[in-house]
Amino acid sequence: MTKTTAARKTRTPSVAASPWASAPDREQQREAKRQAVLQAAAELFNERGFHATSLDDIAARLNVSKPTLYYYVKNKDEILLQCVSQGLEMTLEGIEASRQAGGNAVDQLRACMQVYAGIVTQPFGMCLIRVGDEEVPEPSRTELRRMKSEIDHAFRRLVAQGVEEGSLAPCDPKMSAFVIAGALSWIGRWYQPGGDYTPEQIAQQCIATLCDGVLRRGEAPAGAVAPKTPRKSRRSTSAPLAGN
Repeated sequence: MTKTTAARKTRTPSVAASPWASAPDREQQREAKRQAVLQAAAELFNERGFHATSLDDIAARLNVSKPTLYYYVKNKDEILLQCVSQGLEMTLEGIEASRQAGGNAVDQLRACMQVYAGIVTQPFGMCLIRVGDEEVPEPSRTELRRMKSEIDHAFRRLVAQGVEEGSLAPCDPKMSAFVIAGALSWIGRWYQPGGDYTPEQIAQQCIATLCDGVLRRGEAPAGAVAPKTPRKSRRSTSAPLAGN
């Protein structure tokens, strides 16, 4: 047997390249498309409202057919749940990262405020504020409200820590946290992309107003009184993180 004949017999047959992606690649592509569905839905919910947006509208925004959406989501309620959940998760992760970065209480509070103000100008964060969890069915609604409570308590802890350190004026941490979260949440109501201010400029100005006030330094407000101790009540005050 010649060398040429032997080489022909032992040569590995060529394998045609598969036109289909590997399992990991397919999963990655599916997740990218699912995120595109959620992103388009959040934008439409913010523009038109939840009830005024249909699956047909979402499909049209993506240039796909309505049946295509069912490969990635079950229904419109699930889409809203995922949009609001992502807004909350982004906020909690950002706040935790800000706290882990260290610094005194004021540094951490400012960083957390910056994160929150930035997220409510993004589609998922804006959806959290403009639509909220009222349209989400149970038991998901209870879980979302638990996550909101974590955000509220993160602000309360930082305010209380700042008062203890002496870097913040004496105040009721609960009420101060409500004011901070309520003011920053409202950005998500009135912010319009492409407006006069960038999200960064809006965040900076709002945070400066919340932290420094609008009075000139050294001037006490007319008729100012010391903060009162909150009355004890059996009713709990809900956090204003959903724009309520």
